[in-house]
Amino acid sequence: MSEALDRLVQHAHDTRVVVVGGGVSGLVAARECAKVGLQVTVIEASDAFGGVLRSAEVGGMTLDVGAESYATRGGVVRELLTELDLGEAVVSPNPAGAWVAGVPGVGAAPLPKGGVLGIPDNPFAPDVRRVIGWSGAWRAYLDRVRPPLTIGHAHSLGKLVRSRLGARVLERLVAPVTSGVYSARPDDIDVDLAAPGLNAALTRTGSLTGAVAELRARRSGARPADAPASDVPVASDSAKVAPAPGGAVEGLRGGMSRLVDALVEGLRESGVELRTGVAATNLTPAGDGWAIGTSLDDEPLTARAVIVALPEGPARALLAPVVPGLEVGDPIAPVVEVVTLVVNAPVLDRAPRGTGVLTVPGSHTAKALTHSSAKWDWVRDATEPGVHVVRVSFGAQGEEPATAALDDDDAARLALSEAAALLGVELPASVLLAAHRSRYVQSQPAATIGRAAVTAAARGAVRAVPGLGATGAWISGTGLAQVIPDARDEADRVRSAALWRS
Repeated sequence: MSEALDRLVQHAHDTRVVVVGGGVSGLVAARECAKVGLQVTVIEASDAFGGVLRSAEVGGMTLDVGAESYATRGGVVRELLTELDLGEAVVSPNPAGAWVAGVPGVGAAPLPKGGVLGIPDNPFAPDVRRVIGWSGAWRAYLDRVRPPLTIGHAHSLGKLVRSRLGARVLERLVAPVTSGVYSARPDDIDVDLAAPGLNAALTRTGSLTGAVAELRARRSGARPADAPASDVPVASDSAKVAPAPGGAVEGLRGGMSRLVDALVEGLRESGVELRTGVAATNLTPAGDGWAIGTSLDDEPLTARAVIVALPEGPARALLAPVVPGLEVGDPIAPVVEVVTLVVNAPVLDRAPRGTGVLTVPGSHTAKALTHSSAKWDWVRDATEPGVHVVRVSFGAQGEEPATAALDDDDAARLALSEAAALLGVELPASVLLAAHRSRYVQSQPAATIGRAAVTAAARGAVRAVPGLGATGAWISGTGLAQVIPDARDEADRVRSAALWRS
């Protein structure tokens, strides 16, 4: 027995796995493989690990310039943070809530509390009526008196809300949420994926607002599936900088990049080889494993197994030549730019628009804003009196960010102008102390109509090829709460096959 165990231990030490991509999914997958003693190499094309979890020094402070929080559902992120001795650094945001701006005839108003994806349970509630007006409230009330026989199983969130509650609820409440949080239009969101159980509850209760009330009572405010919220910089780990309405999120004192630092440190202690500035260019079968060509033009890396943890476009391009049935395609990938501003503006001391602002699509150049020093105590404590940190995000599905063609100075000026408009205060150029600009390619949300079938087909094709695995937000769904368990599961599958394959 001991000889067999010794052979297994040696076999593990002799088995090499290469992880392509050093975002959180790649680092977590590498960690799982290293736990059982495999040789692990992680290669990352950029000069830093972490993907959308990144920080930078802005105005003398180290701030999140990527994902700033994570969804608490399932407890999986908190579990990992505890394992990495970061549990005491976990912080909760200010519960003040977000606003919605660009409301016709109103301007800006607090985003109504509760609801599901912006859909209210009571259209006559004062905070809802303030946004949609009396005519919007009465139109939405028709949902309660429409015959149940008119109710069908809807796939499109936009079509469902439009038909049941009317245009004002759709445009002023639901669209700001899907645009700011998902970077997607309501018509493209699958109801069953974004709000599981809503269709069934609608059939039981006979109305959409009644269904929302039932879901809220049952879930006690739990997040809908695949709601990355501010989990990803604005965008998605996806990078969402947008304030997350109605969802439970947490962050880390000092920034979410501390998670990346802890993962990297743990991997180094486990003997994992970590290499930045190295891109995988091709995969080639080699014996009972793989040869991985790299951008260094050196000898290819060889490994028994390869886990590809890249964004969708690069992942498909790398895997398609060796995975039958996997198409390269041209995946929809919203591009988002986040401009972080440090301003000397005591006028913001009272947090005039809560912790952030979502916008009615088409009403402003920016799609969302987070007032970071109002949202996070640790950010506020890091600033001097009267100094504030604001993050402004641009870009959504089907449109280039308004900052795309601007240089950094002009992008900062535009962000400052949009911040003033969204926060309802004057912010002259003289208040700007520092600015930082980040660009992200966001994964298409898993709640998009037809997306589940696309990713399931891709995953099935990859898993049919021995020694290959794929993980990351494009295939798991955006947000750390989905990325982390998926990376663990895929790493477990790949390492088990690598160890036990004769």
